[in-house]
Amino acid sequence: MSFEWVIRIITENWPMFLRGAGVTLLIALIGTIFGAVIGLLAGVIRTIPMPERGMNKLFLKVVNAILSIYIEFFRGTPMIVQAMVIYYGSALAFGIDMNVFVAAIIVVSINTGAYMAEYVRGGIVSIDKGQFEAAHAIGMNHFQTMWNVVLPQVIRNILPATGNQFVINIKDTSVLNVISVTELYFVTKSISGNNFRYFESFFVACMIYFVMTFIVTRILLYFEKKLDGSDNYTMIGNDRPVQVNQQQ
Repeated sequence: MSFEWVIRIITENWPMFLRGAGVTLLIALIGTIFGAVIGLLAGVIRTIPMPERGMNKLFLKVVNAILSIYIEFFRGTPMIVQAMVIYYGSALAFGIDMNVFVAAIIVVSINTGAYMAEYVRGGIVSIDKGQFEAAHAIGMNHFQTMWNVVLPQVIRNILPATGNQFVINIKDTSVLNVISVTELYFVTKSISGNNFRYFESFFVACMIYFVMTFIVTRILLYFEKKLDGSDNYTMIGNDRPVQVNQQQ
């Protein structure tokens, strides 16, 4: 590897690298947010208690079956294949000339939603049943219990998994080059095709990916610590700080 070529590639092409990195971060961020919302809704629906009889039971079974198919399909197929099917399939099946950026957001969102749905469902199941019983005892229905009691705890518990999914999405956006999304990998491929210095060009891209994921990881860790709060608490009516050891 020639470091002179690395410096030259950065100097001559830094606007393209910057633009590609920006598109990568934007798609990953929007896709993770939308995916988290999809996963939150799907996870809550899948934990609704099944009625004993009636049309509500049949409706809930159908909805759960649809959600199960959605989750299994998008967790069991590569994102690169999903991108091809959604982008080209929408044109062939429905005649929709979809913008590649919109297609990228949709692909990342529904892929992330499938994983987030399982994170949320697992987080809800992990909550002690006594909290559900206590909420029902004071007259809360399922959705009130979820909104006021369960989800605040679940969101905190799945925050590390959500952050990890965001980091994964930053890297996985590279597969969207198959539908000509001008993210970092696509830009790097264009640059290396112009100068025929493939190793040096992708070495630069590798470092950019690393910097992005490293910074995002540290930011997420900062917010996690903020949500954990301080280990020192001053109780009302007590002048002395009380040390409380939190168990993670």
